[in-house]
Amino acid sequence: MKNQENTVYEIAVLGANGGIGRQVVELALKEGHKVTAILRNPANMALQHENLVIVKGDILDPDSIAAHLENKDAVISAIGKNSVKQTTLYSQGSNNLIELLKNTNSKRVFFISASGLEVNPTHSLLIRLVTRFVLQKILRHMYADLWKMEEIVKQCGLEWTIMRPPQLTDKALTGNYRFEINHFLPNGLKISRADLAHFILHNVANRQIVKATVEVAY
Repeated sequence: MKNQENTVYEIAVLGANGGIGRQVVELALKEGHKVTAILRNPANMALQHENLVIVKGDILDPDSIAAHLENKDAVISAIGKNSVKQTTLYSQGSNNLIELLKNTNSKRVFFISASGLEVNPTHSLLIRLVTRFVLQKILRHMYADLWKMEEIVKQCGLEWTIMRPPQLTDKALTGNYRFEINHFLPNGLKISRADLAHFILHNVANRQIVKATVEVAY
């Protein structure tokens, strides 16, 4: 694993045209990394760059992504689905990715979960009530699958990191945020997708977050 701040990484991004995935791709290219963007419909990504390879692949179809995972310094699963219905996207998709990575030399992998899976005791009473009785109710199917995903990831043996962001925004990159490793982040309510991408890319070689859950917010 490369470990220097200015090293050029070879990165694969699944869900590369989603909110988080697109930010990871754009920032990685801006910082000089080489990116393989994996998405179900490559035509949806108009971005062009000499260090960008865009390929067709679906995390629910392992054969479609297997060839694009070798020799990567980091694989970032930025898959997501805006739905309140039952889903297995996160658990099944992540399990597929894990099984493929076990047979490659690419072992560093990030998964995106959500801080709302648990009620943060540092939040105000109002926020705690909203989390438990509104957010967790409305998103119960997605959260149930994210729990399954986290359980699968924690047993996988790879060099994984689970990111648990709070409310995501489309605000600009600041590079100024807080994070906690395997603990609740005090009063962490929001993070932009751009700053989440920044944290991931700037912590690929951070051994402190390997096999750990990270909350990041302002």
